[in-house]
Amino acid sequence: MTDATFEEGREVPLNLGAEGEEDLKVISALVQDAVFPVTEMSWQASKHRFALLINRFRWEDRAAAERRARAYERVQSLLVVDNVMRVASQGFDRSDNELVLSLLSLSFEPAEDGAGHLVLTLAGDGAIRLSVEALEMHLRDVTRPYTAPSGKAPDHGDG
Repeated sequence: MTDATFEEGREVPLNLGAEGEEDLKVISALVQDAVFPVTEMSWQASKHRFALLINRFRWEDRAAAERRARAYERVQSLLVVDNVMRVASQGFDRSDNELVLSLLSLSFEPAEDGAGHLVLTLAGDGAIRLSVEALEMHLRDVTRPYTAPSGKAPDHGDG
C-alpha cells in the first residue's frame, strides 16, 4: 500500500484571493518563510500590479509530511497584488541580482475608503511597502510541489 500522490488529485494547487484583512491573515500564514530572488519582483505601474514569484514552504502539508515521515515540500507560487499605486522598499539592495529574500509576513495598514499600505516584512529588517487603492491580492501555486532543499521545516524557535 502506498500513499496518495499529488498527481492523483488528492491535493490541489492553492488558488486563493484576499480582499480583506481576515483573508490576508490566511495568505500571510501560507507565504511565511517563502524565499525569492530579488529578480523575481515585478511592478507593472501601468497595470497597477505588483507580483512576486516565490518558493513557498507548504505549511498546509507539514503535518502530513511529519505523520508519513516524508520530506517537507516547497512549491513555486505567484503572489499578485492589484490596485498598487506606489512601491517602496527598505533594508535591501534591489540592484543586487544575487540577493535572495525571505518573506516573514504580510500586514495591512488601512487608510481612508479602503486604501492603505500592504507591508511585506522580510527577514533581516527588510520590507516592501505597497500603497494600494484597495486590498486585492491572489496567491496561486504554479508548479508541482518539490522536496524542500534544506530538508527541514522553517524554525522560528517558538516550539
